[in-house]
This record gives sequence, structure tokens and C-alpha cells, in this order.
Amino acid sequence: MYLCEKFERESDLTALTPAEVKRICAAGRALRTGRGEAVNGRIFDDKAKSWSMDDIASRAREDAVFMERRGIRWVSIAEDAYPPLLREIYDPPAVLFYRGVLPQSGKPALAMVGTRKPGAASLRWAYEAARDLSLAGVLVVSGLATGIDAMAHRGALDAAAGSAGAGGTAAPTVSVFGSSVDYVYPASNRSLARRIVASGGLLLSEYPPGTRPAKWTFPARNRIISGLCRCTVIVEAGEKSGALITADFALEQNRSLCLAGDPVDGAFGAGCRKLAEDGAKVVHKPVDILTELGLEI
Repeated sequence: MYLCEKFERESDLTALTPAEVKRICAAGRALRTGRGEAVNGRIFDDKAKSWSMDDIASRAREDAVFMERRGIRWVSIAEDAYPPLLREIYDPPAVLFYRGVLPQSGKPALAMVGTRKPGAASLRWAYEAARDLSLAGVLVVSGLATGIDAMAHRGALDAAAGSAGAGGTAAPTVSVFGSSVDYVYPASNRSLARRIVASGGLLLSEYPPGTRPAKWTFPARNRIISGLCRCTVIVEAGEKSGALITADFALEQNRSLCLAGDPVDGAFGAGCRKLAEDGAKVVHKPVDILTELGLEI
């Protein structure tokens, strides 16, 4: 998006070296988010002296064939199917790659994230809240990480499975990747990812096929998790938890931020305690979240 805003013509881009494009993108992201992250190294090769749109178009055609074989689709920000809430954020991805079904426009969505090493009570809270919210028609969005993220997905999936058997309409779940959607990370959650797609849910990423996760891709994807939703709930987070980055993005995007129950004691709850001290709202039951979303109970 930053390149599209900065340059009007393809020739403006091809006159630059790949290294210059990298620096421009990194500067643009630093301006927008305060984080000087690199752009995807798969697209730009620092060692190349020149590059052309013909080369990029050739790679795009290769990607298109690969995506068709793997059941991967894409949607651009100019299309109506692009998530409208995500389009509103400061740095929306120009293109989204996905497996599964894009949610209907206007579907209420909630982000639920937290530590990878939660206590038993937090795991139970995440599962039960995601299950009940899904049954209420709320789309649960998370990041497929171990711990809270995976449990939130499982709660929503179990609600959808039970609802389908009873003829109901529980909402599916959305997982946003810090890699391309053909590279499930962590590998231990591959079966969970397959279950999400099979249930009518969605695997989503801004990264093109073949992109492996990197240290900077996860903080970047967190803006998408919060950007898809009106409200983000943090379920137990340590002082340096990545969930706190999602919380920061939610606040930057002028979205609601809530904490699940009273922050737990110990190191893994320190991040939530700090958010509570700063005034984040505490929610104890799914009904509190429905109220925060402005939905009828």
C-alpha cells in the first residue's frame, strides 16, 4: 500500500534498485507503526542490480498456478469482498491470500488472543467464551498460536460442529497467519488449520505463497487480527507477550479493548494487569462481550 501511495507509475518503481525499494518500504512501515520492519525478502533480492515488471509478472503467474493447485485464493483491497473493517486501518494489506470462505460483510467479529503458556483457568475461559460467542453468531478471530489462540479456535469450531448437527448457524472462525497460508505454523496445529477450512472458516495472510514465518511477520500480522474486529479480548498475557502488540494495534485503530476476567497472578498475567491499570475494560462473561459489541443479548 505504501508503494502504491508513493508512486504513480510502474516506471517509477523499476527505476529503483531492490535495495532502495526495501528501504522505502521499511521507512513507510516505521512511519505508520513505529516499527522498522523489512519487507518480504522473497519478492526483493538485494543482490540484483535491476528488476522489471516482467520479472514480477512472471513470478505472479507462477504463484497463480501454485495457488490454484493448493486451493489458495486472493482478494485485493479494491474488491468488494475485501473485509471492510480491515480497509479502515492505517496500514491495510493491498492483497490478502486465503483458504476457506471470506466472512460476510457486516458479520460481527471479535479478536481473542493471549499467551502461549496460559494457566488452566485461562484456557477454559478462552474455549467457553469462544464457543458461546460463536453460537451467538460472532466470528472469532485469532492467530493459531499454541495456548489461548488455539483454544479460542477450538471453542468456535466445536460450536459450529454442534450447531450444524442441530441445524443451527454458529459462526466459523478466522485464523490470521504470520506466514503464507500454505505454511502452517506451528506445525502441531496443522490438523486444527485443516479443521478450520473444513468447517467453513478462513485461513488468512498478507504474505504470498512460499513465505515462511520470521520474527517480524508476527507483529505485523497482529494489526490484521485486531483490524478485522470491532473488539479485541486479551486472555492472559505476560509482560512481553505478543498479545500486547495486538492490544496496541486495537487502540491505534480506535477499536474496543477488553481483558478476560480479573488478570491472573504471576508472570504470565503481568501484561493484562498493566492494561487493567491503564483502564482496559474487564469482561467476565460472553454476555459482557456481546454488550461491548453492541449486540442484543
